[in-house]
Amino acid sequence: MTTPQNPTRIYVDADACPVKEEIYRVAARHRLPISVVAGQFIRVPQDPLIERIAAGSGMDAADDWIAERAGQGDIVITSDIPLASRCMKAGAEVIAPNGKPFTEQSIGMTLAVRNLMTDLRSSGEVTGGPKSFAPRDRSAFLSALDQAIRRIQRRRAAQSAARPELN
Repeated sequence: MTTPQNPTRIYVDADACPVKEEIYRVAARHRLPISVVAGQFIRVPQDPLIERIAAGSGMDAADDWIAERAGQGDIVITSDIPLASRCMKAGAEVIAPNGKPFTEQSIGMTLAVRNLMTDLRSSGEVTGGPKSFAPRDRSAFLSALDQAIRRIQRRRAAQSAARPELN
């Protein structure tokens, strides 16, 4: 089996990501490159597959960096709903750190709920935030990431088999 010209890359919206260590382990097992993107400097393991990006302190600089590069066959890890929507439109698979995959079917409602909750919080109606990250979220995330990688690999294998001139 040949290696694809553009291997799957994992983009991590890293500023508040609670599952970076898990991402590093799964990516190492599958030998996938990772771009760890944050507004400022962030510590990452010394590994040739891990690229550290300090996108700058501008509003949404890290989100813009990821959205400009993520595409078909890539995976984006973020809890930022507008970023998830942008990356999905570019063809990337997007997973929240709690393991919830963003899908074409769910993103519209997710954006609407986010906007409603923002309005309610700003008016003082709702003062709480999202629920706390739990151990089961970590487990769900690991499962979702592994499934996404395998799904992309199967899709690429099927495309390669359908187009033998690429082999």
